[in-house]
Amino acid sequence: MEDHQLKSAIEALLFVSGNPLTLDRLTSIFEAEATPEQIVEQVRALQGEYSDRGAGIMLSEVAGGYQLATRPEHFGWIRKFKAVKVSSKLSKPALETLAIVAYKQPITRTEVEAVRGVNIGGIMRNLMERRLVKIVGKKDVPGKPMMYGTTLDFLQYFGLKDLSALPTLKEFQELEAGEEIMEEVPAAPESMDETDESSEIETAADDSELEASDEAPAEATSSTETADVDPQSAVTAEENVSG
Repeated sequence: MEDHQLKSAIEALLFVSGNPLTLDRLTSIFEAEATPEQIVEQVRALQGEYSDRGAGIMLSEVAGGYQLATRPEHFGWIRKFKAVKVSSKLSKPALETLAIVAYKQPITRTEVEAVRGVNIGGIMRNLMERRLVKIVGKKDVPGKPMMYGTTLDFLQYFGLKDLSALPTLKEFQELEAGEEIMEEVPAAPESMDETDESSEIETAADDSELEASDEAPAEATSSTETADVDPQSAVTAEENVSG
């Protein structure tokens, strides 16, 4: 098989496959038509072509295999495409539980609960139903509790080649800090608007006082004297203005 034919065939297989295709799987498909080395060479060639022409898709290594995926920078457009079925996001408690399992696997449910400080029975069932977590064995202690670990679906869900691609603790903390900053940013304009509005109100009030002072000084003096005599009236007036 010629190189261009092999490359074209690999691209077609990746396009129709819903899951990552491993090198072993591709080798078994092509049998004697291509060696593993030839397949890897053409996969690299495809990756280069997509990158060089700035394609909307890329060929990434995920969960121990190869998969065609859209580029992250086009996420906003894809989200607007109503026909795309987007899977529900994981809740924060589920993500925290999954992170503990991922970094400390194999781990028992009791050990995870000791870290989180809450019961995770329902969360663990949900993660197993979504095939992100699985039972990997039993711990050799009295009672032999089940031990849990992540799955290939976990790697695919987060776009990881393997567990070594997990972010370090430092990177994870930097990511969390970045998300907190992003959450705080929208509040800034609101605060500025309120400040501007407040300043405008104060300026208008000052202008009104000046005009009143110029046009009717006697009346202004009378108001001041009333406030001195009846402080309760002044409080009520202030409340009305605030309201």
